[in-house]
Amino acid sequence: MTVTADTSTELTTKMFIDGTWSQAQETFDDLNPATGELLAKIANGSAEDVDRAVRAARRALDGEWGDTPGIVRARLLNRLADLIERDADVLARLEALDIGKPVGQPGMLDVPNAVATFRYFAGWADKIEGAAIPTAGYMGMAKTHSYTVREPIGVVAAIIPWNTPLMIAGWKLAPALAAGNAVVVKPAEDAPLSILHLGKLVQEAGFPAGVVNIVPGLGGVTGEALVAHPEVQKVSFTGSPQIGRHILQVAAQTFKRTTVELGGKSPQIVCADADLDAAVQGIAMGLFFNQGEVCAAGTRILVHRSLYSEVVERLAAAAEAQVLGDPFDESTTMGALVNAKQQQRVLSYIDKGKAEGARLVAGGSAPAGPGFFVRPTIFADVDNSSTIAQEEIFGPVGAVIAFDTVDEALAIANDTAYGLAATIWTRDVSQAHTMARRVRAGAVWVNGWAAIDPALPWGGFKASGIGRELGYSGILANTEEKVVTIVL
Repeated sequence: MTVTADTSTELTTKMFIDGTWSQAQETFDDLNPATGELLAKIANGSAEDVDRAVRAARRALDGEWGDTPGIVRARLLNRLADLIERDADVLARLEALDIGKPVGQPGMLDVPNAVATFRYFAGWADKIEGAAIPTAGYMGMAKTHSYTVREPIGVVAAIIPWNTPLMIAGWKLAPALAAGNAVVVKPAEDAPLSILHLGKLVQEAGFPAGVVNIVPGLGGVTGEALVAHPEVQKVSFTGSPQIGRHILQVAAQTFKRTTVELGGKSPQIVCADADLDAAVQGIAMGLFFNQGEVCAAGTRILVHRSLYSEVVERLAAAAEAQVLGDPFDESTTMGALVNAKQQQRVLSYIDKGKAEGARLVAGGSAPAGPGFFVRPTIFADVDNSSTIAQEEIFGPVGAVIAFDTVDEALAIANDTAYGLAATIWTRDVSQAHTMARRVRAGAVWVNGWAAIDPALPWGGFKASGIGRELGYSGILANTEEKVVTIVL
């Protein structure tokens, strides 16, 4: 396997605060996952830099941005969407460089989804409204007129994950800006490049200074300072449950509003009547897309016993058919994991799967050569109580489990700490609706994996998070509701 470094794409490495670009006192290294080589030295924002960004956001809210009507916010969001679309190739290349994914994947999903998300929320910007509410009067003696309004929360901290940074940045930025908030963005230290380029587009689109600020840095310093800052009114975070729990604890000290999406261990249920060709293709996508570094990856494959052997055989073949390699080679179907630590984490889970008695039918190792690659891996005969079935691996590792009845399948599907998503493969529409109601997950897809859309709310049950992004739920999550009562 030969991997070369792409050097043709211009990289933005500075912080974007109060409408200007500046260097930090320190930098951190951003590596190319496909080669292990240095891509760039990125500004490492300090607590002082975070404070400057938050204060700039507050000034924008207290000034021009706070008086900007929804129709103007909509125009700016649509302009930003146009610029993202214009720079689609650049943004796709930046994500391939930074994350190791095949360049066609961000071109197919991440960038178009970001464009669609900004356009969708542009449509909401001038339609956020309250309601007049009839009441029984004031102290039983007077008539009243009561109504509600929805107002911006204030300064929103958007902490972006490294697996699909541009797409998730759209999910956090677009509703926050549509609702009139100002935002401080902290990109993931492993994948800051597309977010920093987005800052250039925000500037070009004409957003007032301070409305969007981008402070790259390390989570323990930059992220911690942002979450703890007393002038931040909301934190929106996507990442691991461990960090999410810490963020909730810190945010609670100042009663910040929070939206956290914390991953999952999502089941894909293959019923006895499933279209096997479609199911295997969809399951493989849910396992190997983005190297399996997807919060909603369908990594627990629950298969009716009558189909079990055939599905295991087909999934093993699908795993072996994946082509690992250079993200910029058109023949590559799966790239590198984001860093060496993640590679070793995934390999350690594979070792646990072997040790706990699961049957390895494909993959199970790292190929020789540079970069942080792991071969796509399938385990069969997995016990749902085992480590590889219960813990989020965040890599291309699937666990196949047999079931005999729908009730058993649903019990296995729900036997997890997580509840982000689930996929059901069946031709029976009635069964699909019945099963969907019984699955404890924030999104249930039938006969297709990852059927996401900006109009649909996104978030999880249980340890998969708190709150929702996207859809009108995204507007509600970025506004405060106020009631006004006038005694007549």
